[in-house]
Amino acid sequence: MSFLNQLKSQATAAQSQEAALLQSLEENTVQTESACQAVWYYMGDLAKQLGVIGPAGPKFSLDGKTSWPDMKLVNFRADTRKKKLRDREVYDTITMGWDIVPKVGPPGPGVLSVAFSPDVEQIEKRLTFGHVAYEREDQRHRETRALKTVNFAYTTQARGNLTVTADHDKRVLVFRLANVNGFEISSSTWPADNVDDDVLDQLAKRIVAQPNWFV
Repeated sequence: MSFLNQLKSQATAAQSQEAALLQSLEENTVQTESACQAVWYYMGDLAKQLGVIGPAGPKFSLDGKTSWPDMKLVNFRADTRKKKLRDREVYDTITMGWDIVPKVGPPGPGVLSVAFSPDVEQIEKRLTFGHVAYEREDQRHRETRALKTVNFAYTTQARGNLTVTADHDKRVLVFRLANVNGFEISSSTWPADNVDDDVLDQLAKRIVAQPNWFV
């Protein structure tokens, strides 16, 4: 076989591999889009129902010791974002957010004093990703100016959210949940083929702090 014919064979093989890869990616995209559409319809309907019910929230505490009042989940809203992928419009993210407020009465003031630096960092992270309005006041030793305690003045209102991110090439959906079991962030990756009503029911149970096997 001449060298030119060898190159032709290599080019044909490369084209075949590329075609097979594109076909595989297209199949992954179709299945991922189907799963995204199912999630979007489910979340849109779920937001409407939970907005009427106003379910009870989980127990909240910034330091694991000082408990917030009993909370409830309100003001549910769902949204979606699209993107371009290989010249077609596909789902990028599906989100649902809600407010976390006291079960009785309006949000009220709270104060927390913390003495140790690691605890300070942890509490400030929880306040931040919980979208809690707060003010920080550092108390220092008069002579050494070393940090003694940190006072956090906050309002007992937070936000929870779900973000579903589609990875079409890998054929998976990544679910990120914030503040569904107190102040925490968790994530779970599901194959698009496995995302059905049973899985989404488990997700809904997790959002309203009921026993579930979603994560």
